[in-house]
Amino acid sequence: MTSSALPDVPTQLFIGGSWRDATGGATFAVENPADGSTLVEVANGTVEDGKAAIDAAVAAQPDWAKVPPRDRGEILRSAFETVVDRADELATIMTLEMGKPLSESQAEITYGAEFLRWFSEEAVRVSGRYSVAPNGATRLLTLKQPVGPCLMITPWNFPLAMGTRKIAPAIAAGCTMVVKPAGLTPLTMLWLAKVLEESGVPEGVLNVVTTRSTGEVMEPIIRDPRLRKLTFTGSTEVGRSLVEQSAEGLLRVSMELGGNAPFLVFADADVDAAVEGAMLAKMRNIGEACTAANRFIVHADVAEEFSSKLAEKMGALKIGPGLEDDVKVGPLVEEKQRDKVAELVDDAVEKGATVVTGGQVPDGPGWFYPPTVLTDVPLSAKVSTEEIFGPVAPIFTFTDDDDAIRMANDTEYGLVAYAFTTDYARAVKVYEGLETGMVGMNQGIVSNPAAPFGGVKASGFGREGGAEGIEEYLETKYVGLGGL
Repeated sequence: MTSSALPDVPTQLFIGGSWRDATGGATFAVENPADGSTLVEVANGTVEDGKAAIDAAVAAQPDWAKVPPRDRGEILRSAFETVVDRADELATIMTLEMGKPLSESQAEITYGAEFLRWFSEEAVRVSGRYSVAPNGATRLLTLKQPVGPCLMITPWNFPLAMGTRKIAPAIAAGCTMVVKPAGLTPLTMLWLAKVLEESGVPEGVLNVVTTRSTGEVMEPIIRDPRLRKLTFTGSTEVGRSLVEQSAEGLLRVSMELGGNAPFLVFADADVDAAVEGAMLAKMRNIGEACTAANRFIVHADVAEEFSSKLAEKMGALKIGPGLEDDVKVGPLVEEKQRDKVAELVDDAVEKGATVVTGGQVPDGPGWFYPPTVLTDVPLSAKVSTEEIFGPVAPIFTFTDDDDAIRMANDTEYGLVAYAFTTDYARAVKVYEGLETGMVGMNQGIVSNPAAPFGGVKASGFGREGGAEGIEEYLETKYVGLGGL
């Protein structure tokens, strides 16, 4: 069954430059979270399909590594232009399979496409160095070469951007790859694979395996001695398991894992600016983002003003299917996710939190949850430690700067933090003291293709984007030049 609203999109596996059915012909349904209907059936890849994909990537690696950097860059530039030209088509696909409003899908496309453009320019900037040994007897030469075949496992919440953030630097560096998109949102990646194929990516360089049996199909690839790199975006729990599996082959590993982002508002902050920043940090992607503000730590002197203004803005957002006009809050991706958000809110209320707006699951089809603001939240509530991944803003208070930083760091995660203050000295103290890989200082969004994205502690390791992003796909080789 195919929805009449769904643009044409591939539904097969993409292996070795060919679109093919899964071994045995099995498929699985991709559902519309706005009403639970089936959008389309896509190939349900098997272990055999996974082996075929890594075989294709390995076979293509030697020739692909020799392709001139300019040519690899031009492929990415062509793909960038195609994605931008067909943004409306892709936005519809993304909204239907993931649930986010069209405006959010369009914003992701703008962001995700920029990785294609950014790394098209980085492809020709891979360089080494040449120097004289300290004793003058030899010359020291270093060069960068592609890591080799990579496995990329991407999440459902940003199905384009999490793909381009990995695929683009791999192409720029000269690596081949196998991509496993999330089973909830595979259509965006299949669409992107078609665009990259049309843009000139050679056979076997990019292989896409859709499957609902992720562990069963991916583990043999991870343990394949020919694989050289694993990159994953998703939960910390799954990330830990993948790192364990990768140890057998001593793979290069990049992990972008969970978050529990604090959002600090100091007494001297511009409260209106902080509220605007909070709307960006909390409501981007309906709160289904690892970078979403998870804990609002607000000075007691401005907590009431901040809470009321934030609740007013969040409560005014229109809820509904993402394709409808003026909708700002679509459904969460699946029933399980919606139920988890509701459970976290109920737990906070039972422990003494006050609901300022939202807080109730609406009637009707689809996995909707209203924007919710909670005050008087005790530290014992689960929302203080667990990633919400939904449109819920729990507000905690503080009176001492050192306590605020301590509260912000009191988590196993360390992806991103946000802070609002008009005092320069305080700003420096805060961003130096926060134990996160990224900080949004007086701004509610940090993601930028030109900047390194990644975290510390249980939020993972490695960086994506920026000049650092391509280094994840390059090995450094040293040559000692003697006989001079």
